[in-house]
Amino acid sequence: MYNSKISGLGYYVPEHVVTNNDLSKIMDTNDEWIRERTGIQERRHVVKGDGDTTATMGVKAAKVAMERAGIDKKEIDFIVFATLSPDYYFPGPGVLVQKELGLDTIGALDVRNQCSGFVYAISVADQFIKTGMYKNILVIGSELHSTGLDMTTRGRAVSVIFGDGAGAAVLTREEDTTRGILSTHLHSEGEHAEELALTAPGMGGRWVLDILKENDPEDTSYYPYMNGQFVFKNAVVRFSEVIMEGLKQNKLHPSDIDMLIPHQANLRISQFIQQKFGLSDDKVYNNIQKYGNTTAASIPIALTEAWEEGKVKEGDVVVLAAFGSGFTWGSAVIKW
Repeated sequence: MYNSKISGLGYYVPEHVVTNNDLSKIMDTNDEWIRERTGIQERRHVVKGDGDTTATMGVKAAKVAMERAGIDKKEIDFIVFATLSPDYYFPGPGVLVQKELGLDTIGALDVRNQCSGFVYAISVADQFIKTGMYKNILVIGSELHSTGLDMTTRGRAVSVIFGDGAGAAVLTREEDTTRGILSTHLHSEGEHAEELALTAPGMGGRWVLDILKENDPEDTSYYPYMNGQFVFKNAVVRFSEVIMEGLKQNKLHPSDIDMLIPHQANLRISQFIQQKFGLSDDKVYNNIQKYGNTTAASIPIALTEAWEEGKVKEGDVVVLAAFGSGFTWGSAVIKW
């Protein structure tokens, strides 16, 4: 048996900054309203024509991660790509990354677990390495939300939250099983699937042609819907549970956490979890203020920034945790 370790990290965000004040010019909102409810001050949006897509942003993040890992593209054995906003309905972006990076005909797997996507993707890659099947796996989380949001007052409760960006990690075989990814923990509860969802177009329901034919200006089924208070209440419970699950499996306590990287869904959720576990400010990394919620990209972007700033060091116990649409949630416990 082997462990896997994160040997390289990278991220990419579009240059175009959209502040809360910018949004107040196109919808009935303001900086104070957004900050109070989410903690977000600004986010990044792609600009039409600049060439950024979910896949190309993932490629840019991946190149940085591979360079930092000291891994040549010929050494990558497999790709796991997490997103809810693929370039195409199908195929998924994993194969587009394989093409753009000029990789050999290696496998490419797409993970559709939304806000929990990167944790799920890390878990999948970790299992492939633990069994000895692969040695180096490229894991990407990338999202392009901005082109699919209702950027009007009607959609402000959701549209002010999300941003675009990508993060990537190279997972590499580690023979020392006391280091690297110690364990991952994944859960779901489909009973609440429609509390945070985008229901159309869908092959099992109303398809694109149906939407066009009906031409209903009040139809919001092709925009994301979120029951904010219900999601919040479930998130704080599941975050706590899955973090404790990981700690207990590894005979650790909250005081052993050197860095918690939570999915950047809402700053209030992160602060609630921080307080519950008694963690100081230097043991929790948040960057939702700058980027908003980038869904599957949020954890790898935050983890990369924390590492770049020297806040994640060799020997540290690092915990990743996420909760989101599905409902799905998960955690990973890492000995850096």
